[in-house]
Amino acid sequence: MAEIRSVGIPSPRVEGEHKVGGGAKYAVDISLPGMLWAKVLRSPLAHARIKKIDVTKASALPGVVAVLTGADLAGAKIGKKIIDMPLLAEAVVRFMGEKIAAVAAQSEAVAEAALDLIEVEYDELPVLIDPLAAAKPDAPLIHPNVADYKGLLHKIDTPSNVFVSLVWKKGVVEEGFRQSDVIVENSYTVPAIHQAYIEPHCSLVRVNSDGTAEVWSSNKSPFNMRDQVGNALQIPPASLIVHSCYVGGDFGGKGDGNDVALCYALAKKTGRPVKLLIDYTEELMAGNPRHGAVIKIKTGVKKNGLMIAEHIEFIFDSGAYGAYRPQGYLVGAHDAPGPYRVPNCLIEEKYVYTNTMPAGYMRAPGHLQGMFASESHMDVVAKRLNMNPIEFRRMNFMHDGDPSPLGHVIPHIKATETLARAVEVSEFAKPKKKNSGRGCAVGDWVSKGGESYARIAIDEEGTITLSSAVTDTGPGVFTMMRQIVGEELKVPLDAIAVEMLDSDKVLKDTGVRGSSSTRVHGGSALNAAQRARAEILQIAGVAMQASPDELLLFDGGVTHGRAERRMTYGEIARANGGPILVEGHYANMSDGPEASLVAQVAEVEVDDETGEVRVTKLTTAHNTGAILNPLTHQGQIDGSVAMGFGYGMVENLAYDESGKVLAANLGEYKIPNIKDMPPLRTTILQSEFGSGPYNSMSIGETALIPTAAAIANAVADAVGVRITSLPITAEKVLNALKQRG
Repeated sequence: MAEIRSVGIPSPRVEGEHKVGGGAKYAVDISLPGMLWAKVLRSPLAHARIKKIDVTKASALPGVVAVLTGADLAGAKIGKKIIDMPLLAEAVVRFMGEKIAAVAAQSEAVAEAALDLIEVEYDELPVLIDPLAAAKPDAPLIHPNVADYKGLLHKIDTPSNVFVSLVWKKGVVEEGFRQSDVIVENSYTVPAIHQAYIEPHCSLVRVNSDGTAEVWSSNKSPFNMRDQVGNALQIPPASLIVHSCYVGGDFGGKGDGNDVALCYALAKKTGRPVKLLIDYTEELMAGNPRHGAVIKIKTGVKKNGLMIAEHIEFIFDSGAYGAYRPQGYLVGAHDAPGPYRVPNCLIEEKYVYTNTMPAGYMRAPGHLQGMFASESHMDVVAKRLNMNPIEFRRMNFMHDGDPSPLGHVIPHIKATETLARAVEVSEFAKPKKKNSGRGCAVGDWVSKGGESYARIAIDEEGTITLSSAVTDTGPGVFTMMRQIVGEELKVPLDAIAVEMLDSDKVLKDTGVRGSSSTRVHGGSALNAAQRARAEILQIAGVAMQASPDELLLFDGGVTHGRAERRMTYGEIARANGGPILVEGHYANMSDGPEASLVAQVAEVEVDDETGEVRVTKLTTAHNTGAILNPLTHQGQIDGSVAMGFGYGMVENLAYDESGKVLAANLGEYKIPNIKDMPPLRTTILQSEFGSGPYNSMSIGETALIPTAAAIANAVADAVGVRITSLPITAEKVLNALKQRG
């Protein structure tokens, strides 16, 4: 068997030089003849009726070509699943920053000036910021007509701000609590946070005379975006041709079609291309951040520590709309119990409208909120039992073939081994100095599915081109796909060109999501490469008068070892009478069978006079499958841990009582930088059971899931106070220390 050339070898990103050299094209880089610039007027109030909008002065401003209001787009609502968000507010604004009107003008400056000339009269309405208050039966309704929305997950008989209510269960939780010797209850709170990608949203649309429209957008899911826009504007989604662009960071925030739909409407009205680029102040007041939540957990255990029952209740702050969730709910929340054997489990999820910006997906949606609460709670329960938190976890871990807390059987799960490695590498049992502590937390991730197409072309010169409609958001998906093709066709990576396809060139692509890129897009690349391999051997066999079974792929060609004959790929293409063209396809929308495990240990020092917490070391242990590229694999871990650290320690998209976001830019919205990060130690356990190519497993989301809980548990270990709300600030720690006395 030929030696591995590509898979498992560190490889620089294929797009790296293109990006560094300035050749990579983002949506903002595209300009078209006759292009207009769009700007959006946003509501200065969090909740109000619109009495009157007068655009007369704005329309008369020289250079203004069109002005649209909600009346011009009446009934046009958008959403990924739940269709509840108007493209422009029609009668009511429901959060500060909601779109009121849109202007298309000859320049950005003119469009901005026109916004100041639009006159709006409001009648203010009660503002609900707190999801618990909004969830009360007597709370003022933010959406009185919620029952009429398309895409609801269940029938709503009585209008309420609680518009999604889901239940997941296994066993009989009430009976489990009756059998329990000890019952522990607690509540945890997590804030909304922004994805903090470098590139703000940008959209450009040109409507053609033949009824089609061309789109350039910072969007990770072109096909899903087409569907959203088509449904909102009642146009065939296939009439939207989405041109491939690089996306400058995503983390779940680049999947909506709102701005594209608005640009389409303006382009349709003006007959000219329209571009909308929002600034970061708009991102922070009207983006689609991670959901804030209140999580209540009740756990029943035997005296020996065996878990018997668990009830987890989520109150998610949906913000003003539910449009940004692809499934209408957060897919990871019901995995909150983690990799433990819980015979009786009940999980309730409620999504509540508030007068804050609509929340959406962000890396590990639902997992992160739920597992901060559940892994913090594991330590709380262990303390109540006077047990070592490591041992408490070990005795309750799932093993291979065990059903999850909700009954999903996982054939291969290495929770015990992964935690043991983290404990060992972190020196968890090593003596600590005063006010220092160590905390552990674990997380699991089941790989997500999707659909993808990939093409391989080999021309008469032997040039190999790999093509796909997957969007490059930064993690290096094309590098991974190229490695797979190089491995299968036995060619050096620099011999493989890469091409990003427009949406009209393939039937479907579900985009980058849920740590599925290697499984889904790597799967289509593997299928295409295997088809190309078979085609190459068949053609070469005919030309060399040999059976394909007698031939080997080697160093950019085919060889017949016994006869010492050889054909290059270029010669094989010429023998074929033209380029060799194959298409690979991967389609599996179900979750993978295996679980990727992570266990982390945080070490902290706490100043008991100020409450300041300093994380001095983080250890992250991963049970993963084959590592296709050690460079990008470690990069995903490093980035995820940094994101988990930010969630635990500094990030908070906070509002004042009027519904105003308190951070107006990235200078005010704190995210961790390299100086904030403690030393990170990574240790890997590899298994052979991954569902991706070559038994690879998910890695993109797993590393961020336990970090915040590990830090909270370390703080409790250091100074004996439990912080149950994020971020873990000095003020919270100091107040807890004062209350303890």
